[in-house]
Amino acid sequence: MTQPTESTPAGPSGGFLTEVKDAVTARAALLVLGVLALQLAFITSYIGAFHHPKPHEISLAVSSPADQVTQQTVRQLGALPGKPLAPRAVENEVAAVTRIQNREADGALVIDPAGTTDRLLVAGGAGASLSQALEEIVGAVEKAQGRSVRVVDVAPAARGDGRGLSSFYLVVGWCVGGYLCAAILAISAGARPANIHRAVIRLGALLVYSLVAGLLGAVIAGPVLDALPGSLMALWGLGSLVVFAVGAITLAFQGLAGVVGIGLAILLVVVFGNPSAGGAYPYPLLPPFWSAIGPALPPGAGTYAARSIAYFHGNGARGPMLVLAAWAVGGAAVTLACSVVRRGRPGAAVGSGLSDGDPAVPRFAGGGEDPVR
Repeated sequence: MTQPTESTPAGPSGGFLTEVKDAVTARAALLVLGVLALQLAFITSYIGAFHHPKPHEISLAVSSPADQVTQQTVRQLGALPGKPLAPRAVENEVAAVTRIQNREADGALVIDPAGTTDRLLVAGGAGASLSQALEEIVGAVEKAQGRSVRVVDVAPAARGDGRGLSSFYLVVGWCVGGYLCAAILAISAGARPANIHRAVIRLGALLVYSLVAGLLGAVIAGPVLDALPGSLMALWGLGSLVVFAVGAITLAFQGLAGVVGIGLAILLVVVFGNPSAGGAYPYPLLPPFWSAIGPALPPGAGTYAARSIAYFHGNGARGPMLVLAAWAVGGAAVTLACSVVRRGRPGAAVGSGLSDGDPAVPRFAGGGEDPVR
């Protein structure tokens, strides 16, 4: 009687290195290197932006009943080493307060020639670190002249808005929702939409999500936690625009680069956008690179607009809203354009939204795609 033979595992046995090569593909290794580069960029960007805040050309209105005193003070403050201030003479205290409320000035110095105590007007709602920087700089100058300064906050942050950071964190939350929603759409149905109809459906789903996320975020920050004052409807509109803009950017990157586009969106919004948003340190305290790019990116535009809505009656929000609208329209347009181009390419998959060359396509026996998808 013949004894049954033991079955042996199929496949080549080439040792540990062969197993490593089989388990870790070249594509996987490249993606891991990309993640490492993204991580190092994250560390560099955040530490680079925050490790040494230094005031530079903080906008300061200067007013005094005596025009000669006003002009002399403007020259003196403008000549400080390192140019921490950008002083500008205004007619009177009313004009100074108006400039602060219109977000045309970060603070104002109201001089009393008949006494030894002047008043420094600040706006805590624009960021506590900015108000503190003004107080330190102007206070040191006044002390050197044998004078004192009394700080008056004309746009204070709400009691529930510690250091004026709630606007920043609200916008960061909206941004996170935007790119995660777009990423989930990619995971569930392919990074690149198969045709323009699929692209429109994704943008439509993103729009619905944006409206819900914008409203709920505004409700939490406003009525629920009492962290931000201002118009609930205006914050809802801003939040919806932020979420849609970031989601549209992510969809556009996915249309251009597949799943790698999610990493590109994180690079733009998180690595570059968050530290330059003016949250912890407003623009005049950031290094030149971050203060230059911040207003043009969604987190910075969203944070500035949110503070304008909460503390400045919406003054100064128009420019940032236009920036967000441009990102939203541009992202949607690129997403639609990629779907049109992809539709015209041979081998594009119509049902799943993926093609044979898409790295997100799971492969099955026989070289085909998952039949369920």
